[in-house]
Amino acid sequence: MKAKLKIPSFFIMLCTAILCIQSVSAQDMKIKKGDSKMKMGMEELRNWPMSSQMAIKEQIAMYGNPDEITPTMAVWNNKGPWKRTVVSKMESKHDFPKTHMDCMEQCINYKVPLDMYDELAHFDGSVTVDRTQGTIAARCDKQENNFLALNLAHDIITGEKTVEEARRSYGDMIKQAMSGNKPDYMMKLMFSADMSAPDSDMNTIK
Repeated sequence: MKAKLKIPSFFIMLCTAILCIQSVSAQDMKIKKGDSKMKMGMEELRNWPMSSQMAIKEQIAMYGNPDEITPTMAVWNNKGPWKRTVVSKMESKHDFPKTHMDCMEQCINYKVPLDMYDELAHFDGSVTVDRTQGTIAARCDKQENNFLALNLAHDIITGEKTVEEARRSYGDMIKQAMSGNKPDYMMKLMFSADMSAPDSDMNTIK
């Protein structure tokens, strides 16, 4: 009787070991497939415009590989000071303060007063606000330029600068950077994000 009881136990242990090995192998395959997809995505980026490729290289150097890659964009979530960074394959020509190609949008949580929307639009068409999500974003080709745009937008909102002063400061600071002297406004955000910024508005249908 004792011998008969040992045989089923042995087979149970053997089957359990086989299942564990299969499970580990399946997980390894998933990881390898994921790595392969990431490599394939990075290789496809060589067909993107140069400004987009440079923006992606900049972000990878700072924050590692993107969280998502699609045929038209690379996305980083909650990296550095940003809620989201999106580098797009599609560029947009932007002539302010000098001609360049916008391809990278970076956003933070920030509550913009409703009466400031027009002011920001006059300041820089590549600074956009999402009231419902509670975000403000800048779209340019380099992170330092997005820092600059958002810092100046904050100055406008807080009354530190007029739109005209902010536009003039933007051009002056870009010139400084081109001469090798980057101002603090291009190195980091000079203010804190506002996590309570989302505004769901109100129900008007009863």
